[in-house]
Amino acid sequence: MHTWPSLRLPRRAGRTRTSTRAGTRSRATARVTGALVAATALLVSACSAGGTTTTSAGAAEAALAALPRATPAALAPYYGQHLSWRACGVPGFRCATMKAPLDYADPGAGDIKLAVARKSATGKDKLGSLLVNPGGPGGSAIGYLEQYAGVGYPAEVRALYDMVAVDPRGVARSEPVECLDGPQMDTFTRTDVTPDDQREKNALVGQYRKFAESCGAHSARLLRHVSTVDAARDMDILRAALGDPKLNYVGASYGTFLGATYAGLFPDRVGRLVLDGAIDPSLGSRRVNLDQTAGFETAFQAFARDCVQRSDCPLGGKGTTPAQVGDHLKAFFRKLDAHPVPAGDRELGESLATTGVIAAMYDQAAWEQLREALTSAMRENDGAGLLALSDSYYERDAKGRYSNLMMANAAVNCLDLPPAFTGPEQVEKALPTFEKASPVFGAGLAWASLNCAYWPVKATGEPHRIEAKGAAPIVVVGTTRDPATPYRWARSLAGQLSSGRLLTYVGDGHTAYGRGSSCIDSAIDAYLLNGTPPPPGKRCS
Repeated sequence: MHTWPSLRLPRRAGRTRTSTRAGTRSRATARVTGALVAATALLVSACSAGGTTTTSAGAAEAALAALPRATPAALAPYYGQHLSWRACGVPGFRCATMKAPLDYADPGAGDIKLAVARKSATGKDKLGSLLVNPGGPGGSAIGYLEQYAGVGYPAEVRALYDMVAVDPRGVARSEPVECLDGPQMDTFTRTDVTPDDQREKNALVGQYRKFAESCGAHSARLLRHVSTVDAARDMDILRAALGDPKLNYVGASYGTFLGATYAGLFPDRVGRLVLDGAIDPSLGSRRVNLDQTAGFETAFQAFARDCVQRSDCPLGGKGTTPAQVGDHLKAFFRKLDAHPVPAGDRELGESLATTGVIAAMYDQAAWEQLREALTSAMRENDGAGLLALSDSYYERDAKGRYSNLMMANAAVNCLDLPPAFTGPEQVEKALPTFEKASPVFGAGLAWASLNCAYWPVKATGEPHRIEAKGAAPIVVVGTTRDPATPYRWARSLAGQLSSGRLLTYVGDGHTAYGRGSSCIDSAIDAYLLNGTPPPPGKRCS
């Protein structure tokens, strides 16, 4: 669906990636710290044997009895299932496995097993469960819960809610989509996405084809059944299995599309929904990619203005304009295209360097790290810092192993919407438009938008408005200089939802809740705790 996957970057406790290319070290060596790394290096602990508890049979039966009459009888066993909870590797968390139909159109065709985790409320007067999702698509919600949400959300929220996460189908512990191995992913991620001649265009198209064919070969059973609609239906089964009459939910980035899709399908099941860093479901893939390209340019200009005010900016000093900073960065990328620089036992070329820079655009807290990484690469011929940023974005570990983030990202995006482009010729025609949106990143993001052209299964979704008529108030949060989910998307989604309430953060970075604004945090906390949405037009800075 979009070009760079979007994950929420948590900050309180101390995270639409888009490169559906498969998309998202020196003085900066091994300094992959701060908010960016907290987001990308989500810890996933395996469930282990231990004492078990079960969701109350009475609660599950009550939730089942409350199902809409139109629910097919074949889904009744899924809605009536009891979750058996067992100890997990992270103290204080419990794990369970939930079953859902692989194919909702044919529930008798087999099951898919989904991993669920929960951290029980610390108080006595519980409000139920609060489901969280950090985005992606492809981000591990369980990893996010264990690493951040289950300990970093306000104590008042954790006292009243069981904090719950489910890895969506095809993601992490929920029967993950599998495509390329580590060495193949290394080749894929370093392939030139700004081809200069026919040979390089053929190489890029060849990598997209190989990626798609590999996903089709290794995950044929899953690829037709990992859409956002499927995942939203899974969330309703989980709601019933938890014994909750309505769904309370905080979704960030792509998680907003998941939450809005749920509201559209089950408006009468909506409890307290927060959609932070919103995606506009009414847009097609090409427009999504173009808007996001402009979003990264906006973020880069903010970085450029900040950088030139500092003595350690490698892209220019005081008086240098953002356009000149962009020219300097593009010149550096061109140099890397011809002559990669050493990065430990690897090399840093143009594509990986670009990913490293884009990764830092997600969070203002990463700007210092980016300045240091650029200084090392440009002045000391050491690309390790930028490579570390790129690796964190792609979730590649020191042994060359990748999580399935980028594979699930492509699988979901390519199913949710028809491809932005169907071939290189269409990309070439669109290049001027993308380069106008971002002189720095436009060409690369245009070519990155070609990834779904060769996908082995046809898209099942289309752009559509989501109104969710009859739903309780839904809080939609937008950040004015968000690079991955532009602010206009939040305004559009809030306007589509019949009960949408827009909350605006005037600032930088991707998403707003838990990232340092007491104004944003108090407004969302009040809504989660008391059910009172922020007043119309509320803005925070």
